[in-house]
Amino acid sequence: MSGLWWLVVLSAPLLASLALWWRPTGTMPWLWLTCVPALLASIWPPAELALGPLWPGAAWGIEDNVGQVWLAFTAVLWGCASCFAVKDLADDTRRLRFWTFWLLSLAGNLLLILALDLASFYVGFSVMSLAAYGLIVHLRGPGPRQAGRLYLQLAILGEMLVYAGIMLRIHEAGGTLMLADLQELPISQLTAALLIVGFGLKAGFWPLHVWLPLAHPAAPAAASAVLSGAMIKAGLLGIWRFLPVDGPVIQSWAVPILTIGFISMFYGVVIGLLQTKAKSVLAFSSISQMGYLLVILGLAWQHPDNRLLLAGVLAMYAAHHALAKGALFMGAGLSSHYRLSPWYWAAMLIPAVALSGMPFTSGAAVKTALKKAMEEGNHALFISLLTIGSLGTALLVFRAVWLMREQNAHPVNTAVHPSQAVPWTALCIAPLALPWIWPELRDVLVYSLDLHSSWSLFWPVVLALGIALLAVRLGIDSRPVSRFLPEPARWLSLRLKKLLRPRQARKRAPRGTSWRKHERHLNRLFTASSVSSSAWIIGALLLVGWMMAI
Repeated sequence: MSGLWWLVVLSAPLLASLALWWRPTGTMPWLWLTCVPALLASIWPPAELALGPLWPGAAWGIEDNVGQVWLAFTAVLWGCASCFAVKDLADDTRRLRFWTFWLLSLAGNLLLILALDLASFYVGFSVMSLAAYGLIVHLRGPGPRQAGRLYLQLAILGEMLVYAGIMLRIHEAGGTLMLADLQELPISQLTAALLIVGFGLKAGFWPLHVWLPLAHPAAPAAASAVLSGAMIKAGLLGIWRFLPVDGPVIQSWAVPILTIGFISMFYGVVIGLLQTKAKSVLAFSSISQMGYLLVILGLAWQHPDNRLLLAGVLAMYAAHHALAKGALFMGAGLSSHYRLSPWYWAAMLIPAVALSGMPFTSGAAVKTALKKAMEEGNHALFISLLTIGSLGTALLVFRAVWLMREQNAHPVNTAVHPSQAVPWTALCIAPLALPWIWPELRDVLVYSLDLHSSWSLFWPVVLALGIALLAVRLGIDSRPVSRFLPEPARWLSLRLKKLLRPRQARKRAPRGTSWRKHERHLNRLFTASSVSSSAWIIGALLLVGWMMAI
């Protein structure tokens, strides 16, 4: 396939945004087709495309397995979410604005994945980050407005940190802009810190996660799906691409990254279990799952000889989480609009148990691959923590499904529209189908089917199900506890709002007591006897005569 195909991949959403303003009604049902060129490019990667006229060193393409897998699951998720959102926003008077931001976010997301140079990645990352603000605030109201404000504040902060890190990285690399060269060149501590924190604000792992629990409940279901499944992973991909494979600085960051990854893994579970809204629970689940991806990144830095193996694990885990979490967020949207039949709830459980690592699913395959990587690095403790994390993940997704079931008592619509049912069902089945479509994942899944591996994956899910049923039976409610949870996101949003508000120049106000004295004195003068009034009149006439004489 010719390298010019990359122009088709990027121009598809941009041209669709223009057609949207020309013929909105006829264009919207077909917007999912804008993802087809990207999906085809991930299956049959075209040659690299050099774009010197844009800027020196500009190049687009795919040069490794990570980029190919990333492009594939991004195209699938955005395509399914686009099809789902058409019906969801059919009666929305502001849907034209939503779709404009949607297509810009999609174009930016695709650009950063296929970028081979630093500048193209940054342009795509910036376009995606800023356009996503329009998706978060689309539903309006205090909640979306506050979530959008905090998101935009931290997104701009992240852009500034990434930009500073990029400038230092170019200087350290001798002026090269190619991402492949950057992975072979050393990096300073300051540059590494700027890039990790800047991209980490987008990735949403602890403690840089504060915008994420507000943004997911505020956004429409389809926007939450792509935000969690595709967009936050752009931050992790940025760290993977911009920082070198090995070196003393990277080695020094390995243990802190592993620590932050495990903290994110368990923090998301503990706080998520106390939430009272399904999408909030799923938001904290995303924080927890980003912890798993961060652990893979830390292992790759700690054991650079295993980087090729861990790159495959990273791509597998990212694809698995993107499709499963996208299905759950869209399911939360369906449960708030339709009274779902038992078949829909059965389908909802497939991505839920897949995230927990249930045997015969993509979750079992990726967690087995991660355990194998930990065994090669002699990390027995990490394997135990991974098993406990699977138990926590199972509790979290069962909590989310139960909350969806509770809110499903209110809707009266029973027939789910096919334009929503078909893409959602495809994402629900993906955890079962993915291992058989993807040869590398199939090999790991077959390896996980022995008795010992299957039991180690199965018992956390069964135990979590038993705990969940016991909690329902005993009527345990997290609402009283959730009232006392700290809300760092809201606090930070309000503090930043006050700090960024333009201050007016202070004006010296007159002292009220002195002015009141003068006022009382004048009132007495004007309300005195007729003699006093005559004196005032004579004085005024003398003053007028004096002015006329002058």
